[in-house]
Amino acid sequence: MNENIVGFAAVVMVFMVPLGAMYTWYRIRRLQTEERLAAISRGVNIPMEPELSQAARSRRTGILLVCAAIGYTVAFGLIARADSDAWVAAAFGVIPFAIGLGFFLDSALIRRDAHV
Repeated sequence: MNENIVGFAAVVMVFMVPLGAMYTWYRIRRLQTEERLAAISRGVNIPMEPELSQAARSRRTGILLVCAAIGYTVAFGLIARADSDAWVAAAFGVIPFAIGLGFFLDSALIRRDAHV
């Protein structure tokens, strides 16, 4: 019986965490829009935030992913000092690291194409 509950909880979490994140993002954007519209209706001058270029977005995502991968790998590497099986988990840090390097490459290619 307990195995079924753990499996059910895992499946629920896999689907509910992304849905919760998307709903939170939606609510934040909606509240920002409502706040901006209310300020405009009162006649307040609101500066528009400049939109980041595609290269800047790729570079920022690459930095975040590479740093997260390094932190993840270091954390599990420290845990592996006590339990050698943790190196298996630390190896999964290669995935976000490689994706982050891909974003860095994307940023470099976008900048190169912009200068040509």
